[in-house]
Amino acid sequence: MSLWQKVGHNSQNDLICTATEEISTANMAGSRSRRKGSKSYTAAKHADLRRTASPLVFRLHNSAPAVVRDILLERGWIEYDEHEQDKEDWNLYWRNYPFRMTDHRSIKPWQRLNHHPETIRITRKDYLARHLKRMKGVYGTNLYDFSPAAFIMPNDYIKFITEYTKERQIPGKKPSYWICKPVDRSRGRGILIFQDIKDFVYDCMVIVQKYVTNPLLISGYKWDLRLYVCVTSFSPLTIYTYEEGLVRFATEKFDLESLDNIYAHLTNTSINKFGPSYRKDKDVIGSGCKWTFSRFRAYLHSRNVDDVHLWQRINHIVILTLLAITPSVPLTFNCFELFGFDILVDDKMKPWLLEVNHSPGLRLDCPTDAIVKRRLLHDIVDLLNYKENDHLRKHKGASRRISCFSRSQSLLTTRAEDSLDFLACEKGSKSAATSPCSSLLRINKGAPLYGRLGSAYPKTTLTSQLRERMNMPKTPPQSKPQSKSKQMLRTSHSMCEPVQSVHWFSSPELYNYKPSIPPYFLSDKDRKPFPRVGDFVLIFPFNEAALEASRNGINVKSIIQEIHKLMSKELQPEQKKLNKRLFNP
Repeated sequence: MSLWQKVGHNSQNDLICTATEEISTANMAGSRSRRKGSKSYTAAKHADLRRTASPLVFRLHNSAPAVVRDILLERGWIEYDEHEQDKEDWNLYWRNYPFRMTDHRSIKPWQRLNHHPETIRITRKDYLARHLKRMKGVYGTNLYDFSPAAFIMPNDYIKFITEYTKERQIPGKKPSYWICKPVDRSRGRGILIFQDIKDFVYDCMVIVQKYVTNPLLISGYKWDLRLYVCVTSFSPLTIYTYEEGLVRFATEKFDLESLDNIYAHLTNTSINKFGPSYRKDKDVIGSGCKWTFSRFRAYLHSRNVDDVHLWQRINHIVILTLLAITPSVPLTFNCFELFGFDILVDDKMKPWLLEVNHSPGLRLDCPTDAIVKRRLLHDIVDLLNYKENDHLRKHKGASRRISCFSRSQSLLTTRAEDSLDFLACEKGSKSAATSPCSSLLRINKGAPLYGRLGSAYPKTTLTSQLRERMNMPKTPPQSKPQSKSKQMLRTSHSMCEPVQSVHWFSSPELYNYKPSIPPYFLSDKDRKPFPRVGDFVLIFPFNEAALEASRNGINVKSIIQEIHKLMSKELQPEQKKLNKRLFNP
């Protein structure tokens, strides 16, 4: 059965916008049925208040797409106001550029961030080329043959000239076409297609690849697929692909004799919507330059084309590409990443990876965009699996105290595990729950203040004690007795969660920190990723062996072996035959 076969949607998705109102109404009705003044009424009232879910809160950066705000407001969310709300009183933070590592480390259980760290390793064209070249060298060309050979300029200029010259010297071989792209630009800006090297001119860092000259055409027009991929976790690796995507068309017919015609060779909407043929009713394509995947699949089926194997190969491309960076992505929780994979299909039904987009465009340029992207955002919110406690954002104050404490603790214990006496609170002081920061840093009034007052007994000053401790030879951590001050601080910290030794600086320890937040993307029933959420379909892990190989650190070699097994099962003799049906009428 095709992974892209439609399954009925969950009807609860349509009711989410009114869930808060219904819960509040039900609670009010239940409260009126009880007698006021009774103990049962009072207890029930407090229980109702605890059960009532407050609206979820979203936080958007100025550059975030407008449709994200629209969708969240439709679902009954409210927008974060920094002047009215606590700095941690939000559930989703969405922006178009990466977060700092400190943002990831200070995440709360009810919060989600829309980026994983270090994903630029595959979303910048030169980084992607390097990673795929490395994986091809380790695991073989046959597995990683879905991306054309690439040369990064100016570093690979000599290699490119050598390859270019060698091809020209082969008798009877037609010279290749090449495509040049700036490594850090998007929306088709700065792209050049050439055959003769005299036409190759660049003024920035670029990547040069062989141009695919035999794309599968629909009515003579070039097209590619914009596939939406959501990674809810890199440890364990959890990948979803979205069934409903975009087919993007060039607006003029493909022609290798006119390489400078961007409307015939590029499929970017940001370019083609300004083309002279954009609004024309083109044969088979229609007006505009986009189809949905549903329309595309219907077209394939009308031509008696079996597309199951095509989508399987595309899923393999997604998994193999993400495996290239999974071991190097720092461990984080409560975040997700939406990628835009651009896939070109040639006339032999072979998919090629063109690039991977970070923060793919969510602008609604046409009705097709609205159909796909609005539903996509609804399903992303469902995939984030918010629960009742996330609505309540409970333990906000306690979590804030923990954050304050952990920052203070890291600043004061970075050099060694020895506790400092000047952190000890006086016995009659208020508890940490009343004043977390001041009580944790309060100094005993009976001792001289650090660096301010003189004393006839310098050995009893805090400065001398600190200097004495720092000059003492270090002992193994397990042999050190805990001081009263450290015990006191740990007791204060353990009111909500165990102490985590976090250093809030740029250091390797920051990347090795493991927060104790339960994964939101796992089912409460079997502790496994949801197989399907809306139109998001789980493609990794695809079996138990792959799941185990991605837990507690990724075992890429084992996963590659499982992919080989999966591919051998999928490539049945009847599926190995290439579909040579022409798509032109």
